[in-house]
Amino acid sequence: MRRKSSVEWDDGGMGESGLERVVAVDWSGRVDAAGQRRHIWAGVWTASGSGGVFSLEAGRTREELIGWLIEMARETPRMVVSVDCCFSFPAWFLEEHGCGTVFEFWRRVAAGQGERWLARECEEVARDERFWGAPHKRPEQFCGPGLARSMRSTDMENKITPKMLEGDPERAAKVKGITPKSPFQIGGSGSVGTGSLRAMPFLLALWEAGFTVWPFESSGLGDTKPKPLLVEMYTRLMTGAVAKSNEVARRAYLVAKKKSDAAYAELGRGVLAKAYASEDAFDALVSVVEMVRYREEFAGLKATKDKMLWLEGITWRPGIGTE
Repeated sequence: MRRKSSVEWDDGGMGESGLERVVAVDWSGRVDAAGQRRHIWAGVWTASGSGGVFSLEAGRTREELIGWLIEMARETPRMVVSVDCCFSFPAWFLEEHGCGTVFEFWRRVAAGQGERWLARECEEVARDERFWGAPHKRPEQFCGPGLARSMRSTDMENKITPKMLEGDPERAAKVKGITPKSPFQIGGSGSVGTGSLRAMPFLLALWEAGFTVWPFESSGLGDTKPKPLLVEMYTRLMTGAVAKSNEVARRAYLVAKKKSDAAYAELGRGVLAKAYASEDAFDALVSVVEMVRYREEFAGLKATKDKMLWLEGITWRPGIGTE
C-alpha cells in the first residue's frame, strides 16, 4: 500500500522558476519487492499557486517507481528528479568495456552485466575481484595510492573535498567526517555499488522516455517543449552532519530546522512523522526541500565539455552549475 502525506508551503514565489514538480528519490538496491517498497522513498514538491505542496511517498518497487515518474513527467514535464545513486563508474572502466557514452554503459548493465558483477558467489560467473564487499576485502589495487582509481572525480570532490574547506565553512561542515565511497563496493557499510548497478537499467528507461540527464546533456526544462530533468544526488550533501539512523537525532534535526529555516517552517505533522520514523523518508524529505530551495539553478545546467566527466557524471549539489 502506498503511503503519502503532504503539506502546502507558500514562500510567496515558488512558481518563478517555471518548475512544476521536484522529486528526490532515496533509492535502494534490495532484491526483494517488500524491501524495495519499504526502503524506496520519494520526496515530492508540486507547484501550487504561489507556493507548493510537499509529500512523501513509499510503497513502490523500482519498476513501479519508474513508471510513476514517467507518468508524472507526462503531466508536468517541467520536472526535476534526483536519484541517490552513482550514475556511472570511473572513466577508465567505461573505456575498458568499450563504452563511449554513459548510455552505452547503462545498456550493457541492463543487458545483464550488472547482475553478473553482483553475482559474487555464483559458480557460473567468474567474479571480477574489483567489485568488493563482505565477504571479500577491498582489492589491493584500490588500496592506498590506488584508492582514487576506484572512484570517480565527483566522488573524490564531493566526499573528501579538501578545496571545500577553503572559504566555504558551511559546505565544509556538511562534508565533515564523510569518507568517499566507491561504486565498486557492493557489500558492507556504506556500499553504493549494488544500488547504483540496479538503478542503471531504470535510469536508461527514464532517458528513453524523454528525460534529459545532466551532466551528459543540457537541461531541457526551458525548451519550447520542456523535457523533465534527471540528476544524480547524494543525500549526505543535502542533510549535512546528522546521525540519520537515530530517530531522536532525526527528530532533533527537523525540529531545529523548522524553528530556524523558512524552508522547513510550514512542514506539517504528517510529513514530519514519516521522516521521524524512517531514515529513508528523512533523506528524501530533506533532499527535496534543499532541491526546491535551489530550484532556479536546474534550468541553467549545461552539458559538460570535460571528456572524463562526460563518462563519469557529476553529483549535483547547490551551486555546482555556476562554479
